[in-house]
Amino acid sequence: MPPAAEAAPAQGNPARTAEEQQPPAGRRLPDLAPAAAPLRAGLGAAALACIVFCLGGLLAGSYPLGSHTRNIVDLGNQYLPYHAYWRTMLTGGADGDMFVNWNSGFGTNFLGDFGTYLSSPFDLLVVLFPADRTELALYVITTAKITAAGAAMAVLLLRLRRGPWQVAAVLGAAYALSGWTLDNGASVPMWLDGLLAFPLLCLVGEWARAGRRPVLGPLVVGVAWLANFYTAYMATIGAAIVLAVRLFTADEAARRRLAGLLHAVRAVLIGIGLAAPLVLVIYKATKVADPTPEVVFAPAAWADIAARLLPATTSTATPALFIGTPALALALTLPFNRAVATRVRAGWAAAVCLVALSLNWEPTHLLWHAGASPNGVPYRQTFVLCGLLLIAAWLSTADGLPELPALLGGAAVLAVVTLAAHGRQAIDRWTYPAFAVALLLGALAAAAVLVARRYGVATRALPVAAVALLVLAQGGETAVTGMRVAELQLQEVSWSPRVGPAQQDMAAAVAARDDWPRSRTDPGDVPGGNDEMLVGGQGAEYYSSLTADDTSWMLSELGFGYYAKGRHTVSLDNPVTDAIFSIGTRMRSVPAAPPRTDELPRATTTATTSAVPPLVTVRAGLRLPDASQRWQDSAFANQEMLLGASVYDPPAPIARADPATGSATLTTACTPGAQVYFWAPQYKGTAALGGGAPVDFDGRLPAVRGAMKAVGTVPASGEVKVALSFTGHLRLPQQSIGCLVRSRLDAAVRQLTATGATAVHVDGHTLTAQLPPGSTGTAVVAVPRISGWRCAAGDASAKSAQKYLGLIAVPLDGRATSISCTFAPPGLRLGGAVGVAALTGLAAAGWWYRRTGRRTA
Repeated sequence: MPPAAEAAPAQGNPARTAEEQQPPAGRRLPDLAPAAAPLRAGLGAAALACIVFCLGGLLAGSYPLGSHTRNIVDLGNQYLPYHAYWRTMLTGGADGDMFVNWNSGFGTNFLGDFGTYLSSPFDLLVVLFPADRTELALYVITTAKITAAGAAMAVLLLRLRRGPWQVAAVLGAAYALSGWTLDNGASVPMWLDGLLAFPLLCLVGEWARAGRRPVLGPLVVGVAWLANFYTAYMATIGAAIVLAVRLFTADEAARRRLAGLLHAVRAVLIGIGLAAPLVLVIYKATKVADPTPEVVFAPAAWADIAARLLPATTSTATPALFIGTPALALALTLPFNRAVATRVRAGWAAAVCLVALSLNWEPTHLLWHAGASPNGVPYRQTFVLCGLLLIAAWLSTADGLPELPALLGGAAVLAVVTLAAHGRQAIDRWTYPAFAVALLLGALAAAAVLVARRYGVATRALPVAAVALLVLAQGGETAVTGMRVAELQLQEVSWSPRVGPAQQDMAAAVAARDDWPRSRTDPGDVPGGNDEMLVGGQGAEYYSSLTADDTSWMLSELGFGYYAKGRHTVSLDNPVTDAIFSIGTRMRSVPAAPPRTDELPRATTTATTSAVPPLVTVRAGLRLPDASQRWQDSAFANQEMLLGASVYDPPAPIARADPATGSATLTTACTPGAQVYFWAPQYKGTAALGGGAPVDFDGRLPAVRGAMKAVGTVPASGEVKVALSFTGHLRLPQQSIGCLVRSRLDAAVRQLTATGATAVHVDGHTLTAQLPPGSTGTAVVAVPRISGWRCAAGDASAKSAQKYLGLIAVPLDGRATSISCTFAPPGLRLGGAVGVAALTGLAAAGWWYRRTGRRTA
């Protein structure tokens, strides 16, 4: 369909549209040839978005253009370590493969994590950077996604309606650098794939309306859903809204509209089918992931939402709608712009208003988020509304600057928005100064065009000057917004230090002592999350949206702690769990100074090597299923049950003395020389044994679970007194003190080693072990039994792995001398079948269109 189909009919000649008529002199810059304009607009938008984004970081002093860390919240705890691990895998240095990550959580489903965090084609760029420059690689990947989104939007705008490529480039860059990008997307890089997907999927809709590109369209949909299915789902809804408005406003027969709609549906269905092998794996992993507490959506006040249209605002509780004051002013002129057809104005204005309302209404909020209100940022679909606003700005401007009445109408609405936002919490001290300067520069740009139009003077120079002023207004205001968002985020949210000497020293120490799979090496606590992905090793540290509920539950019952409501498991420095999980080397680091936003000091690194059983042990007296083997109320008892030996003193009565609010003393008796451990998952405060140094505990359920920690050694008297200093209410489990007798643990380790596997081999997602002849009972593998494991003893056929208190268990009959276990991500087989069917459909569609085209020719 020609672009003119959506323009208003020109007076005096109904057969000609407003777009086909030449606007008055000075009304707009001259168009280039149709083929050259999109290319120039895309390149211009990409360059402008890249420069302004980098300028914002430079003004804020953020790495790599400054010294301050960018690693806020999940950027440092998830995306940075995942990219470091992805680089290690691509270069052949990882312990696992595409199915299993052996570094994290004692063995995790890596394909699910890959599809969640790393499946974007842009993430392959990480291999172009040295191993110690992963932060720089992630910044380049983030910038590349933003610039690509700007280019795609600029091309889309020119596809929707012809006009000056310079203005399309500015508006494309405004989309790429919306408040959503600066406040949300830049710190969650995987969401930026949705930012790019929205204009690309809108282009697929345009191709479908024209009956073009029957193969490329589904491929674009498939890549978008593979890159990040979560935001691609939102982008697909947004593109469907754009297509609906285009079909409603098109001046064409109903049969052609229906054909375009069917072409679009075909493209989307085939594209999603092509992505099914990965999408279904993620879906299945989500179903067994640790559930987070249900979130009840709380709509934001409309005045607070209005404030987010202004520059230099940041908040996780409201949608980041900033698109730049000039662009917003142009978008607000559309309802008043009589040069645009009434049906076009009504359709797009209704789309913008309805989408804005849908953000703040719970049923549609849930629809946007696939039925589940998310933790953290509740308005993740905001980029779609930003895109619709910029499309409105373009449609009102493509034929030239709107007439004065339309400009005044848009200015009046902008004034109402500004007044409504006054005094709201999100408003920053930079907000109104930046707004005023941008508005002034935008007004000067409009004045230049109006003068050229009215008086016919400098008809080329003044429009060029107007575009320069527009670029300055948009770019300057956006750079200031990027600066303030970066500064405010460092002040208001959690952050991780930059990767530096501490991690590098730890990585070298871990590599020197690594003995996998004979035993594990646990690097302990290193600043940030997912430590093992950065420094190596095979510990419990793991932070993912797909952390298996079985893993999180098992570790919690053994005294491990967690963050993020269970999805961020952390290491536990305890010799009993080290024996259970075959952790032969434990690393410890003590920072020389507290971390800062501009540097991470070196740390003193030590290593302790202990004798531990092999990764596979044999429990002769264990028969599965055993209904008596259930978790107890005590983490100490659970450790003994999983180890198969009593290593703690039998629980003795614990007397509690509460002399004052905020303090208490626990008293019990234990074997002299035993190591005393304190365990209280909800406890926040300190614990000190017999006047010794206090040990910090930080239990804040449900978000944070406190880990078991050693507090000292039992004195010769055998009397144990643990002094507590806490805040809030004192909530302790019945057995909060455990006294570990090391000689008992050493005897248990020797027994498990003598009867355990003689050799263990791990190859990617397959684990095999050789057992002593005549082994009976059950082979217990020190790997969490997550969905997807299948095991066999000897030459028997593999079956779904059994479970012993959360670990993989394989029954033995006395004849098998080996076991083998293989992991296949759930959903991969079904997804592969759907993918093959979609690929067949794609080939058939391509053949049919080619055959039809030949017949027509």
